[in-house]
Amino acid sequence: MFVPAGMMFYPGGPQLAQPPAAKYFSIDVECVATGTDHNARAVAQISLVDEYERVLANLYVQPEQPVVSYLTPLTGLTPELLAQHGMPLTQAVGILQAALPTHAVLVGQNIAKDVQWLGLKEGVHFEQMMDLTGLFRVWNPQYKSYSVFGQDHLAKILLNWDTGVGGHDAVGDAVKSIRLFKLHQQLQPTPEQWQAAQAALLATPPQPSFARQNPSYEGVCMGNRKTCTCGAPFLG
Repeated sequence: MFVPAGMMFYPGGPQLAQPPAAKYFSIDVECVATGTDHNARAVAQISLVDEYERVLANLYVQPEQPVVSYLTPLTGLTPELLAQHGMPLTQAVGILQAALPTHAVLVGQNIAKDVQWLGLKEGVHFEQMMDLTGLFRVWNPQYKSYSVFGQDHLAKILLNWDTGVGGHDAVGDAVKSIRLFKLHQQLQPTPEQWQAAQAALLATPPQPSFARQNPSYEGVCMGNRKTCTCGAPFLG
């Protein structure tokens, strides 16, 4: 585990009685499959968490199209969960927009994709985005190029987060993003600690992603570029 000097991790997150107004927020989206190709996805869970790890929204969405697979090991979503708590996407996005201040800086792993899913506009619904993929990229001298890492690898190495328990969840992933972003902010003033974090990320090989381990799940292509089973284009 990499632990920067002077930083402690609390299982329940920061214990602040009355935190000031937040500037940084994380949005995370989980999707279900509405077809068998890797582009056939629909929003099924939306979370909004602020920099103090307050959960401002945890919304379930009932897709308009029939669901082919809930991708449960990856998303944690089930038919029962969406049947009980699901709402139309337009309603969920309206609730999210009401909770998201226009001065917000959104942080997250591939955050632009989540923003795209929800139809949010930079400069209208929020101020700007900061992508963890770019913030935590590391120059790899072995390959003479930058290495980028998935959220699970970042959280496992830098936060000692047990990424092997359960699937993803929109709230949990948003909390991971907030903690990683705050850690990045803390490390920047101290080059030695930042270099130690980069070295730790490179030293441990990342675990294969769900898509890498499962090119197809319940007949649905998972969209790994090297093992794609559907032949559909990759849209970003």
